[in-house]
Amino acid sequence: MSQREDVARLAGVSARTVSNVVSGSVNVTPGTRERVRAAIEQLDYRPSEIGRMLRSGRSGMAALVVPDLDNPYFAELARELIEAARRHGYTLMIEQTDGVRDRERELLARADTKAIFDGLIVSPLDLTDDDLSRASRTQRPVVLLGEESHPGFDHVQIDNFAAAREAVEHLLAMGSERVVAVGAQRTRRSSSSLRLSGFEEAMGSDAGASSDVAYVDSFSRRGGAEATRRILDGRTLPDALFCFSDLLALGAMRALHDAGVSVPEQVAVVGFDDIEDGRYGRPSLTTVSPDKAAIADAAMDALARRIGGDDSEPRRVLAPHRLVERESTRR
Repeated sequence: MSQREDVARLAGVSARTVSNVVSGSVNVTPGTRERVRAAIEQLDYRPSEIGRMLRSGRSGMAALVVPDLDNPYFAELARELIEAARRHGYTLMIEQTDGVRDRERELLARADTKAIFDGLIVSPLDLTDDDLSRASRTQRPVVLLGEESHPGFDHVQIDNFAAAREAVEHLLAMGSERVVAVGAQRTRRSSSSLRLSGFEEAMGSDAGASSDVAYVDSFSRRGGAEATRRILDGRTLPDALFCFSDLLALGAMRALHDAGVSVPEQVAVVGFDDIEDGRYGRPSLTTVSPDKAAIADAAMDALARRIGGDDSEPRRVLAPHRLVERESTRR
């Protein structure tokens, strides 16, 4: 005799009634429900997860796909998404792609009827419109994060252009006349392009300021340090660096320190992402802070809504950001 049948015998009901109480899918009278629940508690009955999945067609699991968990921004965002998923009753699985297109396409292709997860949240770096168009025909809900968008998906992002412009305007307001952008990339990266555009717009609004751009291969500490060393090899020391990520900024500040250049007295530095490391550096890092909790809530809300059967037009959510001023720009 199965444990479910034991519960049914103790409660004086059928095994089917026990299943109905557990799933909540059929009306059961309050008295019967209470008897079944008491029997469940007395016998410590644990319904089969596999059976529940087969009955409901859902696993209670969602997947998050990010480029790089070594990047503290994505690690911190993943933590927020785990909490948001828990509030919706979901367990979150996490995969990383290293920003490799084939890996991104492979994981996106798993969002079909054979997938163990009910929906997918993806932060892509290298997917094309064609890749996303093919994926938009999937039978599993997908929500996009970041700058790669497609009309077939819900999409959550911040305004990278405005955020970058505000960061540079802060540097100009404190008297910086020569500002270098650290983080432009020659490969296809939308967030980098938008931050560069915001930088150029802010610099173009100040006739007395001059600008330059330092290219990097990756948003990493090493990338920031190497770019800054190239800047220091030039004839003129800049007044400020606007780095397209906090990791770039941390690497830049290390290179400035090694060269005997003081921050912020000689060169001010602004980052982007508001990772925890930046708050505890010396000096602490001024940065653009995306509201990671708001991004996570919006993404999980959208995913849960789609899993629940919402077939309305895909929505674009713009999460808030703010500039956090710290020691790296306080002259």
